[in-house]
Amino acid sequence: MRRFDGKVVLVTGAASGIGRATALRLAEEGGAVFGCDVQEDGLATLADEVRALGAEIATRRCDQREETQVGEAVAGCVARFGRVDVLYNVAGILRFDHTHELSLADWNRVLTVNLTGTFLFCRAALLHLIATRGDIVNLSSTAALAGQPWGAAYAASKGGILALTKNLAIDYVEQGVRANAVCPGEIQTPIMKSFRLPEGANVKLPDRVRSPSGAARPSRVASVIAMLASDDGAHITGAEIRVDGGMLS
Repeated sequence: MRRFDGKVVLVTGAASGIGRATALRLAEEGGAVFGCDVQEDGLATLADEVRALGAEIATRRCDQREETQVGEAVAGCVARFGRVDVLYNVAGILRFDHTHELSLADWNRVLTVNLTGTFLFCRAALLHLIATRGDIVNLSSTAALAGQPWGAAYAASKGGILALTKNLAIDYVEQGVRANAVCPGEIQTPIMKSFRLPEGANVKLPDRVRSPSGAARPSRVASVIAMLASDDGAHITGAEIRVDGGMLS
């Protein structure tokens, strides 16, 4: 499939996990990729992989907590490729805490990276997306739809992303911009490899957020993300798509 021939896609969190898988999938389908992340080594590796596929790519280190850096990243994409057709907000962080032990600083960090960072990229890209009648796909989570053990900050941030996405969908429907959210559950990513139980936690609680079909590769999510912003998803906006192997069925 070459659903993204002639299109420019901006991917956050592109250095690893779902973001990397998404960037590679879009490159395979002909898209020119502008990848953002804080991990410069991962971005360099991604750039080599994308070029090996015969696709164009530019990368930029960007801390999405910083308003100025986000604005410069979007401007850099437009300067390099002349437009933005699709924005994929994948970057995020995860931590697990007993809520009564969660510090305000850690709460704020998760909300700022995940939710505020997503907002900042959407805001910076929207005028360009209006010009191209483009698409936004935001990465939410099954944590936004059901209780996530010890994940108060993460779940709140992902719930906020889901609400933001639905709002964008209705706010910009008349301008031809679509906005959708993908809600993965139990995906084999570096962020999940960092999982550690809080001290004294019930080891059985995580069973409720495990997929009955097992953890999936990031490429499974990337394929859904790609569909949503392609012509195959042309009549989908304001939707939340679970990619969880039946976890919440």
